[in-house]
Amino acid sequence: MKEIADIIKAHAQARKDGKKTALATVVKVEGSSYRRPGARMLITEDGILTGAISGGCLEGDALRKALSAIHQQENKLVTYDSMDEDDAKFGVQLGCNGIVYILFEPIFDDQEVNPITILAELESKRKNAALAVLFSLEGKKQIGTYMLLRQHDQFKNKENDYFPSLFDDLQKVLAEKKSTFLDYNAGKELITAFLEFISPPIALIIAGAGNDAQPLANIADVLGWNVTIADGRQTHATSQRFPKANQILVTKPGQLLPQITIDDHTAFVLMTHNYNYDLELLHLLLLTNAPYIGSLGPKKKLIRMLDELNLNTAENQSRVHGPIGLDIGAETAEEIAISIIAEIKAVLSGASAGRLKEKIAPIHVHHIRTN
Repeated sequence: MKEIADIIKAHAQARKDGKKTALATVVKVEGSSYRRPGARMLITEDGILTGAISGGCLEGDALRKALSAIHQQENKLVTYDSMDEDDAKFGVQLGCNGIVYILFEPIFDDQEVNPITILAELESKRKNAALAVLFSLEGKKQIGTYMLLRQHDQFKNKENDYFPSLFDDLQKVLAEKKSTFLDYNAGKELITAFLEFISPPIALIIAGAGNDAQPLANIADVLGWNVTIADGRQTHATSQRFPKANQILVTKPGQLLPQITIDDHTAFVLMTHNYNYDLELLHLLLLTNAPYIGSLGPKKKLIRMLDELNLNTAENQSRVHGPIGLDIGAETAEEIAISIIAEIKAVLSGASAGRLKEKIAPIHVHHIRTN
C-alpha cells in the first residue's frame, strides 16, 4: 500500500505542475523477477519515477515506453524476456531469469475515472479490496486498471463490461484473500485479468512514548504503516517527539481502546515501562480480537502480568508475544525496533520468519491462487 500511496501523492503533485503521467504495472511474471505482479511505478513526462517495477534494470526503458504511451494516448503491454540471450533488443540487462509483462497506462486527468482515481479509492476506506487489471497477451485490447471491489461497494472504469462473471470472481478473491489470474473472452480476443487482493496498511499502536518508541514509530512510517502513539504522559506523547505518527493520544489505558478501530491488520506494542499501565491495557486487549499483541520485556514479566490477571493460560501465552520481536541479536533501540517490526510483519502475513535461503518453495508463491 505504501507504493500506491506514494504514487497517488506523486500524481497529485504532477497534476498540480501540469505534467502528463503514465502508470506502469507489473501484471504478470513467468520465472523469477525482482518485483511481482502488482508492483507499480508512476512516470512523469519529464522523467520523475515514483515506485518501482524492478530492481532498477527496467526503469530506463520503462521511461521510454511510458512516454510512448503518453504520446500515443493508448495503453501498451511490454514484454521483457530475460530468458532470451539477446537482452539488448530492449536495451536493458536483466539480472533475473524470467519474463515480465508490464502494462503502461497514460493518465487522462480530465476523466472522472482513471487508474489513479481507482487506486485512490483504496485509501478512502480501511477495508480489504480486490482490484482487476485487464490486459491481452496476444491481442491489442489493453483495457488496464478496470475495477475495484470492496465488501459493500465497487468502483470501476467506464469501459464496456465484457465480463459478466468478473464481479463474482473479484468477490472470490476478497473471500479467499489471494490474488489470481483468470482469462475472459472479449469477442475474438482472449483477455487476461490480474485480480489482486490488497489489504490496508498495518495499524501499529505503540503504548509508550519513551525514547525507545521513537525508532519503532519511524521505521513503521517508512513502511507506510499507520502509527498511533498512546501514553499517559503529556510531556512524552507529543508531535515534536513523534513527528511521523498519524495519531498521538494522551490517555489512560481504559480510554485508549474506544479511540482505536481494531481489524485484521492491527498490532499493539506495550512498551510504556509502566507496569500498571501495561497490565491494565493487556487485560483489555485480551478481551478483543486484536491479531497481534506484543509486550516489551522479559518473559517473567509477561507471566507475572497474566498471573495477576488470572489469565495465565497456554492460549494467552501463545497469543501474546513476549518477549517481543525476532531473535536477531538486537541490542540498541533501533535494532530492537527492527526486530519488533519484522515479527509483526511475519505474524500478520502468516509467514514463518525463517531464513529465505532455507525455503524450498518460491518466495512469493503464497500470494497467488492457482486455478
